[in-house]
Amino acid sequence: MRMKTMRSVSAAILAATLCCACAPAGAAASRGGLSQESGAQVVVGAARPELYVPVLKGKRIALMSNQTGMVGDRHSLDVMLENGLDVRLIYSPEHGFRGTADAGEEVGSSVDGRTGIRIQSLYGSGEAIDLSDIDVVVVDIQDVGLRYYTYYVTMLKLMNKALEYGREFVIFDRPNPNGMYVDGPVLDMKYKSGVGGLPIPTVHGMTLGELALMAEGEGWLQNGGALTRLTVIPCANYTHRTRYVLPVAPSPNLPTMKSVYLYASLCFFEATPVSLGRGTDKPFQIYGHPDMTGPYDFTPESRPGAKEPPQKNRLCHGYDLSGLDDESILARGVNLEYLIDAYGQIGKDRPDFLSDFFELLIGRGDIRRMITDGVPARRIEASWRKDVRKFKKQRKPYLLYSE
Repeated sequence: MRMKTMRSVSAAILAATLCCACAPAGAAASRGGLSQESGAQVVVGAARPELYVPVLKGKRIALMSNQTGMVGDRHSLDVMLENGLDVRLIYSPEHGFRGTADAGEEVGSSVDGRTGIRIQSLYGSGEAIDLSDIDVVVVDIQDVGLRYYTYYVTMLKLMNKALEYGREFVIFDRPNPNGMYVDGPVLDMKYKSGVGGLPIPTVHGMTLGELALMAEGEGWLQNGGALTRLTVIPCANYTHRTRYVLPVAPSPNLPTMKSVYLYASLCFFEATPVSLGRGTDKPFQIYGHPDMTGPYDFTPESRPGAKEPPQKNRLCHGYDLSGLDDESILARGVNLEYLIDAYGQIGKDRPDFLSDFFELLIGRGDIRRMITDGVPARRIEASWRKDVRKFKKQRKPYLLYSE
């Protein structure tokens, strides 16, 4: 680990240590989980202007955020403006600034109606990132802690641009709702893509602030470089044992905590013709196909956030997982049994059942063959345990919150 990054980590830990005992007076906490130790309400980084205003005052700011960047019932953008900060530009990730676009849908740039500040989409847009009139990039967005969830990839894109321009980088940290465990294959970087940007497991268990510190410290940024200044505004009353309930859905097809927990196992269906519930009331909580058997029937339909869902307007037969206990889902971790079940029912006669997108999601090139050869889920899952243990040791210096 480079000395510069060690100083960044130490400063963030010091801030967390000094301020985590209680919520700051007058600060509105984004209502979520409770600390397992004290029972106090978690306070997100964006709700701590007394920490970030001195860092940002007098600087030209670009803010990456979306509908999840809330402080109580106000957006962090409004809180920043009320504190006299000079926000010049808004960057939006996948699903857009208001979070209503489909997965993978190209979102054009626009203007925020409330403030008149220009919004530039960073997802599917060919527009260049220009930081020549910006001093510092701020990130305030709710991630869900999965390697193929694209918000951290967008953050990395901005970190590399800040590195290129010699600009500062600040993250208003938020809890990871899947931050209680680490599981899944570590990405082989030959499969690096928009749904996998770092050599980390499927479930990495880190906040965006921790992940940013690790990306810099491990030399994963462009040319192994280090930012001019990387600052994490930490959460208060949060640990990696906290069960944080998201106050705002992070994207249209993750509307409930059940879907957030099952996402680690069901997202692999994106590489198959099987529906995982997009276009229904239970996205990422069910799965099925017209040619499958199963006790649960559903018909995907076009709706906001899922305009063209897989198997649109076709009766699908499959399984409803929404009644599963949260604890059992989390204890099981990344579960390939659902995918293997569907492959066993309809995939053996379809050479294209698993598209090339599967390797980008799973992160390794050998797991497809294991599935087609009939290797049981538990044996496949055992193949990544050693890498998970190695990663947990590797990430330890960058953790801002106790495990």
